[in-house]
Amino acid sequence: MEKRIIYHGSSQIVEMPEIRLAKYNKDFYFGFYCTVFKKQAERWAARFGETGYISLYEYIPDRDLRCLTFENMTEEWLDFIVAGRSGQAHDFDIVEGPMADDTIYNYIQGFIEGKISRAAFWGLAKFKYPTHQISFHTARALTTLKFLKGVPVYEE
Repeated sequence: MEKRIIYHGSSQIVEMPEIRLAKYNKDFYFGFYCTVFKKQAERWAARFGETGYISLYEYIPDRDLRCLTFENMTEEWLDFIVAGRSGQAHDFDIVEGPMADDTIYNYIQGFIEGKISRAAFWGLAKFKYPTHQISFHTARALTTLKFLKGVPVYEE
């Protein structure tokens, strides 16, 4: 594992990342979420309707942390997201994999509610562009991030 630059998009520059409990459960449960895709972070930052910000970090992996990586959307990925969105905690420090974007989220919600089958979910789950998320779930996981800079993103 080697160092990487990752991005966090939000309504403010985040020099000191922290894990906050939110109103809604996220894909991989509560955590601090970043991505390797700058464009995706720009979409996250611009969703607030005003100027948003991308915070850039150097991520230096720590082999002593409990990490889970999903290379692709798989059955295990789907089950993990369903659990996270349903409020089930896990004991991983860092989780990485595809993101359930707005379209995929609707399909996952339909699957959770029993409105579509697992087979129907996979038939519908096609990304228009690649997505990625890496989420940090413990204070120790956050120590793998070194803040580099913050830049504004303007809504187009």
